[in-house]
Amino acid sequence: MLIPLSEFQQRREQLLKRLAATGTKAIAVLASAQLQTRSRDTEFPFRQDSDFYYLTGFNEPNALLVLVPHADHPVQLFCQPNDPQAEVWQGRRLGTERAVAELGVDYCASIEDVSQHLLRLLDGVERVYHDHQNERLTQQLLGAAAELRQAPKRGLQAPQGWLDLQPWLADMRMIKSEQELAVMRKAAAISVLGHQRAMRFAQPLRYEYQVAAEIHHEFAMHGALSPAYNTICGAGENACILHYTDNNAQLQDGDLLLIDAGAEYLGYAGDITRTFPVNGRFTPPQRDLYNVVLAAQEAALQTLRPGSDLAAALSAAGAQLTEGLYELGILQGSLAELQATQAYRPFMIHGLGHWLGLDVHDVGTYSSAGKNRTFEPGMVLTIEPGVYIPHGMPGVDSQWHGMGIRIEDNVIITASGYENMTSDAPKTVAEIEQWMAP
Repeated sequence: MLIPLSEFQQRREQLLKRLAATGTKAIAVLASAQLQTRSRDTEFPFRQDSDFYYLTGFNEPNALLVLVPHADHPVQLFCQPNDPQAEVWQGRRLGTERAVAELGVDYCASIEDVSQHLLRLLDGVERVYHDHQNERLTQQLLGAAAELRQAPKRGLQAPQGWLDLQPWLADMRMIKSEQELAVMRKAAAISVLGHQRAMRFAQPLRYEYQVAAEIHHEFAMHGALSPAYNTICGAGENACILHYTDNNAQLQDGDLLLIDAGAEYLGYAGDITRTFPVNGRFTPPQRDLYNVVLAAQEAALQTLRPGSDLAAALSAAGAQLTEGLYELGILQGSLAELQATQAYRPFMIHGLGHWLGLDVHDVGTYSSAGKNRTFEPGMVLTIEPGVYIPHGMPGVDSQWHGMGIRIEDNVIITASGYENMTSDAPKTVAEIEQWMAP
């Protein structure tokens, strides 16, 4: 299940048209990710820069893409040349000759000669769009511009405007194509399998890291060779640490286990959270508090449709959380006042969700010029309310202490509402207990 070459070409063509529409002589430059040293002469597993992959589908380090709408060859790639000796040690390279046909670019040359090519490409250009956060690329471009400025007698001219390319690419990436959605459904399905396996495996006296290992094994067995982010397996009060990744505690009978884990498949992320009892049976307080969070998620999901926004979903979830916590006696006072003051906030200090795509916290704004960004078909996001009550939380009865509960699903905004890609991961109390039953 691959995104076709034609889609990468269409994305580049869209960006070329936008460059041409500036009315100036403008180009865009994007760099691949680089290998990162883990220790001495070993590297971390390579993961391509998301923007670079979005426009090329190319999964090698040490490459540069330049889009030049005014040139005879508008799409130019610079990558590692074939080198039999290097490839024996480090793996096969696509090489410059095959890149033109297999990646659909107009021109390809060796990255070893890119400095001279950049002088040619930047000469006489008015605006350069690039990733301002990529310090390596920025220095490379500024170095080429400085060299151009030193040669005015040769008729060379350095660019005057340096603009951030990220907002354009973020807008493009926010709306997923049908091919992207197909890949994301697969990432979600693999993520579901990992959570199902974890629920069946977990039991008292096993360790958090063993549960994580089961999840990662399931991901890999289905073609997702790595998780989309550091897996969270937080048992007991560890679930109250939002980004807990130590995963070294022993599971205790009577504890809840919060798992936040998602598979990365063909570059796209899944991101699911489920919370369940280690022994397979909710205690009455665990069940009651869990159902408060579940009702909040359902309230948020019911707001999802084109024209609505994440703020409306948060408002619905927050109102439901407040009412539920009030009914359990965790919040006390006037319900109307508790709603007006968002009294649930100390129990859920994070946001309700985030965009999802090539990055688990994907690119894209949530508001602009003081207005919330409204949903459109093809947007993908998470909905993940939670409640966290660590031991010693003042004003809360001790029966609730040590519980952290979060429920997270991955949804697509559709023309008529939403599609929940991760609904097959057991979620209600009845579903979880039935799935975990011996």
